[in-house]
Amino acid sequence: MIRTGKTPMTLMTYCAIMSISLIVNLPGLAVTPMLGTLEKIFPHTTQLEEQLLTALPNLLIIPFILMSGKLSMTRHKMSIIIGGLVLFTACAVAYMFAPSMGWLIVISCLLGCAAGLLIPFSTGLIADTFTGDYRMKQMGIQSGISNSALVVATFVVGWLSHGNWHLPFAVYLVCLIPLLLTFGLRKVTSQTSDSTETPSAAADAKCPEPAKAHNCGKAVGGFYVGKIWALIGVYFFITFASISISYYCPFLIEKKDWSASLSGTITAIYFLFILLPGYFLPFFMKVLKGNTFFWSAVMMLAGQALFVFCADSVTMCIGAALVGLGYGICQPVIYDKASQCVDNEKKATMALAFVLSANYLAIVVSPFLIGGLRDVFHVQPGGTFAFLVSFILLIAYAVITFTMRKKFAFSVSEK
Repeated sequence: MIRTGKTPMTLMTYCAIMSISLIVNLPGLAVTPMLGTLEKIFPHTTQLEEQLLTALPNLLIIPFILMSGKLSMTRHKMSIIIGGLVLFTACAVAYMFAPSMGWLIVISCLLGCAAGLLIPFSTGLIADTFTGDYRMKQMGIQSGISNSALVVATFVVGWLSHGNWHLPFAVYLVCLIPLLLTFGLRKVTSQTSDSTETPSAAADAKCPEPAKAHNCGKAVGGFYVGKIWALIGVYFFITFASISISYYCPFLIEKKDWSASLSGTITAIYFLFILLPGYFLPFFMKVLKGNTFFWSAVMMLAGQALFVFCADSVTMCIGAALVGLGYGICQPVIYDKASQCVDNEKKATMALAFVLSANYLAIVVSPFLIGGLRDVFHVQPGGTFAFLVSFILLIAYAVITFTMRKKFAFSVSEK
């Protein structure tokens, strides 16, 4: 039996919950290796179609995350999860037979919708079934699993991309694992949907323990809106400040006429160091204590500085590791905090949906914001401009995290 801080759960149920995390970071992955060769695969591909293929699915994830969060407060959790997994599986199969760029865009959009339905439950079911330190630990493990799946899938896609261009999409068939394990979720979804709180539990929920020191204030519709908006802002920013590693590193390497394989190595290091803190989160929390967000900001700042001021193959690998580590430490902590911003634990998944949407919003708008700033300052594509923007913004962020380290969004228990 797995200890939860509440009612212990079986290993099968635990595996079923965690298996959803295997697919939440995968949408768009199989398309990435094709971006440089789309014109060869589809000679009449337009720039608009390329932009739609990468941006539209991530954009569609956001409303479906919010819709899934809303539906999670009903008695239909199991139906939503199964429906999302079935749609995800159907898209994985459909990719194998896609005959044109138009079909790739349509299928990718449907995959984004399926992922949006599932993403809130990857963390929401943990928030529903675990509590206290148990929940914090499991949020770390969940983050580690989702990012581990991304790292492994990246290598698999790279290996499969040397054959038929359809083959990389086979990586999405990993969704069969959580689909086959859904029977293990029936008990936990029915319990979280039908559970009623005792008066004492409801009183405790109105001001979660980590938030008590920060004056929870009045909940609006069951949510501590100020706390949620603060977490949305933090999550949006750290995603925006770190995504430059995977978005703009290939262009920097191309401008320096280095081997394209270096880009894959740096990106893999970046994702590797995002996943590591998830498995060792209690250790990092114990070492960094109340300054967790500040030191994470310093790591990200130092990493971006290496890209800006001394970019070579070694320093860029170190920089990617530092940025990934800083981001990876904050991610599960933010998830845990989001589940505490409600006055009724039934609404925890909805709160997580709000916060999770910030991640995908940052991914969508980052190229447009950087592109707009590049036009304003008349900077040519490539180079270190994107890293410089992140570096400057991270200086301000580091100051904010230090001066506001006692506030809810940046505070961490030092026990």
